[in-house]
Amino acid sequence: MIIPSFLQKGDTIGIVSIASKIDKEVVDPAIVLLLSLGYRVKIAEHTFAKFYQYSSTDENRAADLQSMLDDQDIKAIFCSRGGYGTIRTLELIDFQKFIQHPKWIVGFSDITVLHSKLNILGFASVHGVMPRYFLSEGKPSPSFNSMLDAITGVPLNYYFPSHPLSQKGNVTGQLVGGNLSMLYSVRGTPYDMNMAGKILFIEDLGEYLYHLDRMMMNLKTSGILKNLSGLMVGNFTGMKEQDEPFGKNVEEIILDAVKEYNYPVAFQFPAGHAPDNFALKLGLDISIEITDSETFVHQN
Repeated sequence: MIIPSFLQKGDTIGIVSIASKIDKEVVDPAIVLLLSLGYRVKIAEHTFAKFYQYSSTDENRAADLQSMLDDQDIKAIFCSRGGYGTIRTLELIDFQKFIQHPKWIVGFSDITVLHSKLNILGFASVHGVMPRYFLSEGKPSPSFNSMLDAITGVPLNYYFPSHPLSQKGNVTGQLVGGNLSMLYSVRGTPYDMNMAGKILFIEDLGEYLYHLDRMMMNLKTSGILKNLSGLMVGNFTGMKEQDEPFGKNVEEIILDAVKEYNYPVAFQFPAGHAPDNFALKLGLDISIEITDSETFVHQN
């Protein structure tokens, strides 16, 4: 896996909207923060445009991402937000100049599709916060600080309480994944990456519990879950019941799909659609140690 160069003060960061629209007022404080930390910032042409639910047309969003991928002055690309639309741009993108001059790409949620493409191409990327979440009460958020650590070469170390349903053990392996709905949506497409032998990270937002079970059964019956070396489960925020209760909560649904496999499973890792959304470097090795009381996650 190819690791882009780590950022240094004075480097240029690009901000691009490749999915849903976003207001300039949401991003402006993030730009001010980056400038105050000594970075330069370039804004893609259609970042604050609006085209129905998207930031712009598919062609314009793709052109914006293409310009950032091709610009050798830009050392990292921050996606402004998720929502929906990334998959509609990828077939329009030429990654040749990126392959010659790789850079960090940061985002989560709908950006998972782009992370999957990068993994297939053989490049590391960062599952991490986007501009709306850079600040908390006027100060850099812990999630932003972890993302900055990830792209500047600071090792990532996370400690959190072990969930009662976590499967204990130690594992080191390549980390893949992101938003579960997005991973499910690209099954059988050119963006469906090989997960065999890897540690899978999943998170999601606002899904019905029965749909979570459907997605997990897809991963199980296709053999993906059987062939993992570990599973990290992040924030599953705002999950919903139908009128008739499903009968299991998030952790029970996921454990039911993987309990027969002998690998560590870490529940409630603080990443995903919640205030605590700590950075993870996708495509690179990560180490997980799960005990009865505590889970430790380390990534260089």
